[in-house]
Amino acid sequence: MDVSFEQLKSLIVFATVVERGTFSAAGRQLGLSRAVVSYHINKLEKLYGLRLFNRSTRVLHLTEAGEKLSVHCRVIMAEAQAAKHAVERFKSEPEGSLRLSCPVSIGLERMVPILSAFRQLYPKISLNVSFTDAVADILQDSIDLAIRGAPLPDSGLQATRLARIKTCLCAAPGYLKAHGRPQTVDELLQHEWVVYERGQPLELQLKDGKVRQIALKGSVTTNNAAARTAFVEAGHGLGRIPRYDADPRIRAGKLEEILPGLALPDIQLFGVFPPGASTSKNLRLLIDFTKQSFQQSAFPAEEA
Repeated sequence: MDVSFEQLKSLIVFATVVERGTFSAAGRQLGLSRAVVSYHINKLEKLYGLRLFNRSTRVLHLTEAGEKLSVHCRVIMAEAQAAKHAVERFKSEPEGSLRLSCPVSIGLERMVPILSAFRQLYPKISLNVSFTDAVADILQDSIDLAIRGAPLPDSGLQATRLARIKTCLCAAPGYLKAHGRPQTVDELLQHEWVVYERGQPLELQLKDGKVRQIALKGSVTTNNAAARTAFVEAGHGLGRIPRYDADPRIRAGKLEEILPGLALPDIQLFGVFPPGASTSKNLRLLIDFTKQSFQQSAFPAEEA
């Protein structure tokens, strides 16, 4: 027997009576008179040929048939509430699009997993992500958020720090076997470097608290951080490598750390965006999500 719309209404009334305890209380919740509530209960009892309640002057008691029916009616009510909440969440769910620019290495290693998780949480926000180590023109290219590994120049743009990334000096075992392992800061000057254009010069924090800058020289220069790591791994010279790139290669024996006690400045990872864009709900969601993701990884933003 199919359930009609009227029968479904009666089942909802019955479930509300069970929940509220009296016909009057159920009527108040549903906006119905006590007589209409009683009508629906009587109609169900006639339909099933069974009493659903044992009625006294003040108290309603479910019969065995009423107990069994109430179990299924609670499911109906729960599904109806779940459907309502699902539609409400869908209606208020953030939607739109965001255009991003990321450096290649940190973008592929860290931002892709973060953005993938963000999309799972906010599937109605579409992402257009460009991977490049070049400094994008945020205003001209209509970029909502650029990930940059350097402080913000005086450009009128806004920025927030996303993370601090540790670095180390590395070389391939083959290079060290052929050219020797530097034991002091001065010996670093005698070696070939794989030069990363945006990482010049190299700043070293000495034990006496002084900062020393070293101009790197080498036969290989690149503007791409991932290529720099690959050239170092191939034995073309020393390189300053982010820990997220270096550590797995050190564990695999592909790279060796040089002067491990040397203090190197962290790479500070920034999110840069146009002035006034921080009022965008979608952009704020992405920035907060990215910061939180880095804080849960090895690259906290600390007080950013």
